[in-house]
Amino acid sequence: MNKPTLLILAAGMGSRYGGIKQLDQFGPNGETIIDYSLYDAIRAGFGKVVFIIREELREDFEKTFGPKLTGKIEYDYAIQGFQSYVPESLGNIERAKPWGTGHAMLCAWEQTETPFAVINADDFYGAEAYKTMANFLSSNTEQSVHAMVGYQVKNTLSENGTVSRGVCEKDNDGFLTSVVERTKILRNEAGQIEFLDNGEPEALGENTPVSMNFWGFMPSAFNKTKEYFETYAKENYDAPKAEFYIPTIMSQMMGEGVGKCKVFDTSSDWFGVTYPDDKPDVQASIQKLVNDGAYPLKLWE
Repeated sequence: MNKPTLLILAAGMGSRYGGIKQLDQFGPNGETIIDYSLYDAIRAGFGKVVFIIREELREDFEKTFGPKLTGKIEYDYAIQGFQSYVPESLGNIERAKPWGTGHAMLCAWEQTETPFAVINADDFYGAEAYKTMANFLSSNTEQSVHAMVGYQVKNTLSENGTVSRGVCEKDNDGFLTSVVERTKILRNEAGQIEFLDNGEPEALGENTPVSMNFWGFMPSAFNKTKEYFETYAKENYDAPKAEFYIPTIMSQMMGEGVGKCKVFDTSSDWFGVTYPDDKPDVQASIQKLVNDGAYPLKLWE
């Protein structure tokens, strides 16, 4: 059985964070969040990792991760360029930022031959999520069935500002029925979680599943992704900040009846860095996991 592949979305600009947060150091020995993701993925049974990056980051990524991964797992790079997979008829397109997570995934098509997972570079998902996804990707035989890990919204908030999350609904069999991006989610002064999409606060239940962009796909998803992206690019060629997201791909496949998405709930704490002030919280969370024995003090020794 082919081991699954892990795609790491690392081409983003980190506009709210300032600096290259993909390579920022959070662990007790200067580890990045990606280091912990790689460690968890190797333990869970992934056989290859593909870093999806901008060309100018390749040297830094190779220097940071190459020596650690050699001999442990196969790795490769995919470049997310502004023109990648853009229909030639559109010519050169002026962009202010990359085309989004769905486009990034598409850019790794040539490097990906097995069922695969997709994660954000700057999110800490926890070991359980990797085991669950690796098991699914290794055992699933239906090309039209994909997956995501759903986190309880209460475990994904920031104390330093509002967050945007893909709020999920699923049917009685645990399959995704909708994922709706909600912005400005926070815990209000009364201690309740709410979002302010249209100015009016609306409540969210503590355990509402949200997508933190941990997806699992069969290789068949690439053909549809290419089709959807080409349509999107034609419709948005003159919008330099328009982004094509992974939930859009999943929603379109579900809408056409060509794909289903199993939701695996986890009660694990997620943590990540949206704002610079999140960094000390993430460092403390990782230090606690090290103290509790979940990770060795020196990951790669």
